[in-house]
Amino acid sequence: MNSNPIPSAPQDGTGSEHGSATGAGDGLAKSPGQAPGQDGSDTGGGAFAWFRELGASGRRAFAGAFGGYALDSYDFFTLPLGMVAIGAYFGLNPGQTGLLTTVTLVVSAIGGALAGILADRIGRVRTLILTVIMYALFTLLCGFAPNYETLLVFRGLQGLGFGGEWAVGAILVAEYATAKNRGRTLGVVQSSWAVGWALAVVVYTMVFQFLDEAIAWRVLFWTGALPALLILYVRRNVKDAPQAAEQRRNSRDKGSFKAIFARDLRRTTLFGVLLSTGVQGGYYTLATWVPSYLKTDRGLTVVGTGGFLTFLISGAFIGYLTGGYLTDKLGRKRNVAVFAVLSAICVVAYTNVPTGANTLVLFLGFPLGFCMSAIFSGFGSFLSELYPTAVRGTGQGFVYNTGRAVGAFFPTLVGFLAGSWGVSGALIFGAVGYAVALVALLGLPETKGRALV
Repeated sequence: MNSNPIPSAPQDGTGSEHGSATGAGDGLAKSPGQAPGQDGSDTGGGAFAWFRELGASGRRAFAGAFGGYALDSYDFFTLPLGMVAIGAYFGLNPGQTGLLTTVTLVVSAIGGALAGILADRIGRVRTLILTVIMYALFTLLCGFAPNYETLLVFRGLQGLGFGGEWAVGAILVAEYATAKNRGRTLGVVQSSWAVGWALAVVVYTMVFQFLDEAIAWRVLFWTGALPALLILYVRRNVKDAPQAAEQRRNSRDKGSFKAIFARDLRRTTLFGVLLSTGVQGGYYTLATWVPSYLKTDRGLTVVGTGGFLTFLISGAFIGYLTGGYLTDKLGRKRNVAVFAVLSAICVVAYTNVPTGANTLVLFLGFPLGFCMSAIFSGFGSFLSELYPTAVRGTGQGFVYNTGRAVGAFFPTLVGFLAGSWGVSGALIFGAVGYAVALVALLGLPETKGRALV
């Protein structure tokens, strides 16, 4: 055991570290000059009480995290949307195109783990800036790739930044939010993924309508440099939560992998990875292959695919917001369980619609997007609450991104199975991921209302 052990959150699943009846749930004493509500005190009701509670500094952090994750999403989806054109340009088979996504997600585990350590050692904001620079730069370079092998390398390096941004941004906001509304607050941050996804679809539709596919996919990657503009805002306006930063400075074991595998946190870390693997395996299977499914199995044009994805993304956006609300009402574990079951059902329904019934596929896209996104809304709050402040970045970064890396093999498997099963048949494998998530919940405590200590 370490001579200076890090205090861990209770593992009994009772949620014993709750805020007071007034909502004081951040586990930190109120300091002079702290914004109203930042200590969990009442700032009035209403749909946007969670936003007022953040205070001025917290709202700026929220804006930075929201923008960072939206642009993270945009850069990720440049690949799935351009995958058919890339495959045709380089003469790739489905397994090779699927490997592009897998490499991105596997390397993102390394990036996420490193970003988590940096976030605990040099701060959340500095690390956030580094991750944005990384994913923007290498998305841009993907557009200049002369061959498949170079594209594979650039896409992998893009994963270093892609893997770290979400965990760092989520922790940054979680440390400003109150326990009462932490799930809802981070659910809204999570919804920015749908915003970035929608923006990518709009740009994809425009670029592929007016340019030949042989150059259009390159232009789509070049637009991935846009996130660099966010750095200017973050550098000037966003700061780490002061009290959480002070706790990190006073800890001797900040950013320690050894700490997250110590006896009091080992179970949490292992089952957290299993949960993350299941949810992300299911999600990235769909995110990677649905555009190809719509083009190849359903025979849709570029504009038709964009229209169908509009339903899917609209459902995703509302799902993120709804899931954030429900994770505060139902609890973290129950929210994941409900939407894991519903997501699996939607996957089976979506991929078994009879030929010619494309209108039904259109409408089923909304509940599919809703369910597969609502399950994510509680992740930011759930993982933040599982670890103490000194190793929150390390724990959350490792758990989320290791799960992402293992789950990344789901899209590759679908790619290899698509040759014999067809894309629609292989997509059913995504439902297996959601079953894995249900099993993982058995080993994790409920953290609704838990203080961040």
